[in-house]
Amino acid sequence: MKTIRWTKRLGIAAVGLLIVGATGCQTNVAGMTLPSGYYQQHRPQYFRPDPDFPLEKELATQQGYDRLAIGGGQAPPAQTQP
Repeated sequence: MKTIRWTKRLGIAAVGLLIVGATGCQTNVAGMTLPSGYYQQHRPQYFRPDPDFPLEKELATQQGYDRLAIGGGQAPPAQTQP
């Protein structure tokens, strides 16, 4: 009787390990994909650094108006719509 229980438990443990090994460690919880054990082997993504002022065209236009108000420059270039 003890050997039957022991073999059942061993079989259940083996099936559990087989399922875990077949699916890997990557899981999906609440819409997030959590990493597998191999996440350090993936290449990192590149994100370019943010500019000092995120609205570059607006800054150039404001500086142009400042130069125009002071009297030391030309009017800013006209913006064309694509």
